[in-house]
Amino acid sequence: MSIISPKRKVRTSYNILSDFDYYLPDIKGMFILLALLLAGALLGNLVTLLMSFLPGGESLAGEYSMLISYPVMFIPPLLYAAGRSKFLRDFDMASPVPVDGRNFGKLGFWILAPMVIVTTLAAGFAIDPLSRLLPPTPEWFDRLNEQMLVGTPLWVTLISVSVFAPLFEEWLCRGLILRGLLKRMRPVWAMAISSLFFAFIHLNPWQALPAFILGMIFACVYYRTGSLKLTMLMHCTNNTFAALLGQNDTLREMSSYSELMSAWQYAVLVAAGIFITVLFLVILWKNTAAGQSQEGLTGDIQQP
Repeated sequence: MSIISPKRKVRTSYNILSDFDYYLPDIKGMFILLALLLAGALLGNLVTLLMSFLPGGESLAGEYSMLISYPVMFIPPLLYAAGRSKFLRDFDMASPVPVDGRNFGKLGFWILAPMVIVTTLAAGFAIDPLSRLLPPTPEWFDRLNEQMLVGTPLWVTLISVSVFAPLFEEWLCRGLILRGLLKRMRPVWAMAISSLFFAFIHLNPWQALPAFILGMIFACVYYRTGSLKLTMLMHCTNNTFAALLGQNDTLREMSSYSELMSAWQYAVLVAAGIFITVLFLVILWKNTAAGQSQEGLTGDIQQP
């Protein structure tokens, strides 16, 4: 008579981000990730180029190039970060720090979520005057934007800028780089450096300056809450709003919201944007004042 033992239940984690919990990149790691990202960008362009040589591929590559090249760009840093995290975990060389935390304070996620959406839109209006400080965009840049917004199906644009960009860029800039730097330096420097990285990967000054300021706001939210879901939601809100505006011929050609309204209306819009953004940050700081957001995100760490 044989006794068949019951099958052991295996707990499966569906939190993909936890694969990176053990890797906390320092400055050197940040530059390694940047080099891998640039290599991935070349790889993505190569894949798109090769597609154009296939029968009917030129039209296909033109319309769906973002949908193909964008996720390919992040494959090298993804593989590297996952490998480093697995190595540090398997050899017990680091303690895990969650990439996506849940330090939402008394307000909770479902109250903070609509607040960050409104704040993201408000911040976009608040920084609009900065567009006047930058030189006019060159023709090649305008053509590139028009091709992305008009020459590409809307659903492709939205998947690329509203899903892929928030997912991959927040994972890299806040979930990896900011999280790693917070363990090694003062929070203000960690937030500034990670935001500079975020600005740099846009590879043009017309997006870099707004990206740096928005990156600082995203970094504040991540620092206080540890939540990548909130920063992804903010990133998605900003990109989706811009993509939908770009579908309108008149709005796409404007360089500032001041072109749509009188001077006093524009001043009120900008002032309201600044007020809402500052008010949210004050509320956020008070909501997490007990120090729960800093748990696991600050402190010295040594990784080989």
